[in-house]
Amino acid sequence: MLAFSTMAISIRALAGALSIFEILTVRTACGFVVLGALALTRPALRAQLSPRRLELHALRNGVHFAAQYTWAWSVMLLPLATVFAVEFTAPAWAALFAVLFLGERMTASRVGVLVLGLLGVLVILRPGLVTFQPASLLVLGAALGFAVMLVITKKLTGLATTFTILFWMNLMQLPIALAGSDLAFVSRLGAGDVPALLGIGLSGLVSHLALSNAFRAGDATLVVPLDFLRIPLIAVVGRLVYAEPFDPFVLVGAALIVSGIVWNLRAEAARG
Repeated sequence: MLAFSTMAISIRALAGALSIFEILTVRTACGFVVLGALALTRPALRAQLSPRRLELHALRNGVHFAAQYTWAWSVMLLPLATVFAVEFTAPAWAALFAVLFLGERMTASRVGVLVLGLLGVLVILRPGLVTFQPASLLVLGAALGFAVMLVITKKLTGLATTFTILFWMNLMQLPIALAGSDLAFVSRLGAGDVPALLGIGLSGLVSHLALSNAFRAGDATLVVPLDFLRIPLIAVVGRLVYAEPFDPFVLVGAALIVSGIVWNLRAEAARG
C-alpha cells in the first residue's frame, strides 16, 4: 500500500520535469539494474531466466506498459482516490477475461463482481449527473489493461518464477520507455527531484515483491481486502498533500467494487 501510494506521489512530483515515458524509463531502468545485479551475483536466480514462452512475456509486458502509461497519465489529471478506486475494477475484468480466455467457469459470484464493479464505477463517475471528466476513461482503460496483464500472469506462473516474470518485464519495457524519451532528460533534473526518482524506482519493485510475498504467505481472501485500504489511505494523502476534497461518492463506489471482489474471493475459496 505504501509503495503504490509512493508511486502516485512521485509521479505527480516529477510531472513538471519529465514526460510519462521518461518517468517509466526511470522505473524500468531501476528495476532492470537491481534484478540484473541479482541475476549476475546469484547463479540460482540466473538459472531461472529461460527464454521459454517469450511471446507470452512480450504480450504481457506490452499491455502492462500501456496500462502503466494511462494510469500515470490519470494520476496527473484526477484526484488520487478516484484513480485508485476505479483501478480496483481490474480484478472484476480479470474474472471475465479468465472465463473467456482461460476456460474458467462463470459463476454467480463472478457475475456479481462484474455487476457490482460496474455499479461502483457509475457511482464514482456519475455520468449525466456531474460534469464528466474524460480523464476517467484513462483509468478504465488502465484497469482493463491491468486485467489482461493479470490473466496472462496467471498463465505464466505455471511456466516461470516471479523473478523471471519481473526480469523480463523490466528488460522488455525499458526499450519501449526509452523510445519515447528524450535521453537528455537527466539534465532537467535537480537535487530536489532525487526523492521522487527514488520513489519511482523503488516503489515499482517493492510493490510487486510485497504483493508476491503476501500471496505466498496468506490466502487471497486475506491479502486482497487488505490491499483495498489503499483507497482511504490515498484519499488521506490527497487531502493532506494536494488539498483534494473527500468525495463520498468515491468511497461509496469503492465499497461496491470491493464488496463484489470480496464476495468472489470468498466464493472461490469455498469452492477450492
